[in-house]
Amino acid sequence: MIKKRIIPCLDVRDGRVVKGVNFCGLGDVSDPVSLARAYCEGGADELVFYDITASAEGRSLFTDILREVASTLFIPLTVGGGIATLSDFERVLNSGADKVSVNSGAIADPSLIGAAAQRYGNQCVVLSVDASRVNGRYHVFAKGGRVDTGMDALDWIRRGVDAGAGEIVLNSIDTDGVKRGFDLEMLSDVCAVADVPVIASGGAGCAEDFVTLYQSVPRVDAGLAASIFHFGEVTIDGLKQTLEQNGIAVRRVNR
Repeated sequence: MIKKRIIPCLDVRDGRVVKGVNFCGLGDVSDPVSLARAYCEGGADELVFYDITASAEGRSLFTDILREVASTLFIPLTVGGGIATLSDFERVLNSGADKVSVNSGAIADPSLIGAAAQRYGNQCVVLSVDASRVNGRYHVFAKGGRVDTGMDALDWIRRGVDAGAGEIVLNSIDTDGVKRGFDLEMLSDVCAVADVPVIASGGAGCAEDFVTLYQSVPRVDAGLAASIFHFGEVTIDGLKQTLEQNGIAVRRVNR
C-alpha cells in the first residue's frame, strides 16, 4: 500500500513566513528556519519552501535563507520561486534543495521542464500549478496567482508531465486559505490526466479534511498545508494518527 505524505509549506516573503487567503492579504507568521526545524522534528515527510514574490518581482530566489533552512533538515526539501533557467535549478540544488518547483518560469519557457528533467532527472522537477475556475474552466495563473494566463490547467499539466515533470503540485486558488477542505473536484480531474504523483494544496482546515481528501481522491499522493500547521490547529503527529485510525497508511519517519 502506498503511504500518503504530509507536507507543510513555508511561503516566504522578505525572509519571513507569511500566509493569506486566496493568495491575498498576506500576514506575518514566523521565522522560516525555526519553523522548518520544528516541522522536521515533528514528523513531516517533506517540506516545501516557496519564495512567493520572486517571480512577480523578477528576481532570483533568496538562497541565504534557503541554505539556513536546508541545514536544519533531514527530510526532502522542495524549493520554488523565481526559477526560470537551468542556472536557477543549479543554484537552488547547490543550496540544499532535493527537488525544484517550477511555475511561472515554465509558463514563460515550457522547454525548461524537459531540459531540467534531462539534466537532473524527472524526480527533481516539480511542476507547481496555481489554478482557478474561470467561466467553467480551470485556468493557469502566473506570478504568484496574480496573472491569468488563459491556459487550460489540465492541458498544461498534461504537457508538463509529457515533457518530464516528475511530480505535480496543484494549488487551488479557489480554496487557498479558506479552510473548508481541499478542492476535490479539481484534484480528481488533475489525477485523471497526470500519471505522476499529485500533491494537493489549498483548503485544509482540519485533520478530517485530509481524511476526506485521501478517501475521495485516492490517486492523490500527498497533502500540503500551511496555516493549520503554522498556528498549531493541527499537529503532524496528530494528523497521522487520525489518518491511521481511518485506514489510511502514512509514513513514520525513523529517527
